[in-house]
Amino acid sequence: MLTAMACDHGGVRLKADLVTYLRELGHEVEDLGCFDEASVDYPDLGQAVAQKVSTGEAQRGILICGTGVGMSMVANKFPRVRAALVCHAYAARMAKEHNNANILVMGGRIVGPGLAREMVKLWLESEFQGGRHLKRLEKIEAIERRNFTV
Repeated sequence: MLTAMACDHGGVRLKADLVTYLRELGHEVEDLGCFDEASVDYPDLGQAVAQKVSTGEAQRGILICGTGVGMSMVANKFPRVRAALVCHAYAARMAKEHNNANILVMGGRIVGPGLAREMVKLWLESEFQGGRHLKRLEKIEAIERRNFTV
């Protein structure tokens, strides 16, 4: 499974750590930038990952900006994207188990590398539980169908 990743200048260090971590675990990662702390516009980088997940070119994504708020706003504009902003382990696990999140979003100025690794690992290892949660995702998909040409 391909994981597409990107960040703005507020998440460069955390993204670099997570790219290394995921590759050490044997995951295929496409790093879409940015690669230094020069100021960039997070919508450009968030769009790159969200587009790949939306079209199925990547099966999942990870986005990082200073707080994670901007990236989550951008990613959730795309059909078939369920981006979850997380800042603790429980939220990361529930993002997958209850919401089947296909993009994990974090704040590089909020979350340290140890916690970020833990959250990514939980998110990757967790399984969508379906059941009552599936009905809720179907409602989200109905909203997308009304608002997007999908």
